[in-house]
Amino acid sequence: MSAPDLQAFLAREFPDIDRLGILVERVDERSITLRLPAESAMIRPGGTISGPTMFSLADVTVWLLILAQIGPVALAVTTSVGMNFLRKPPPGDLVAEGELLKLGRRLAIGHVRLHAEGSRDLVADASITYSIPPRG
Repeated sequence: MSAPDLQAFLAREFPDIDRLGILVERVDERSITLRLPAESAMIRPGGTISGPTMFSLADVTVWLLILAQIGPVALAVTTSVGMNFLRKPPPGDLVAEGELLKLGRRLAIGHVRLHAEGSRDLVADASITYSIPPRG
């Protein structure tokens, strides 16, 4: 699936996720870049982007990267996440850069690095495993 295909899939199948405003900037066979435009609801006390917002972006990043490879399989589900929050991001857009580490028949493993727009300093790092349903 291409970046426009993934964007359309989100809008059609998962409008609640699509309402977050996540933008698929690019995708290829091993990597993806997403952008999450800043919204005031994402800011927690102390003037930083909330952990749940960063977690959601990381999870969607790996999910879309997997779908880009296997097609629109809506029932692929997260089975494991390890996430480190490294520093507080300033209010503003977040960029997620995902890499596919393994794509098997039943499991896929991805790695995501999050940083604030305009900075290469990581704000979070995640490893995520997905279960892929059997093809029928």
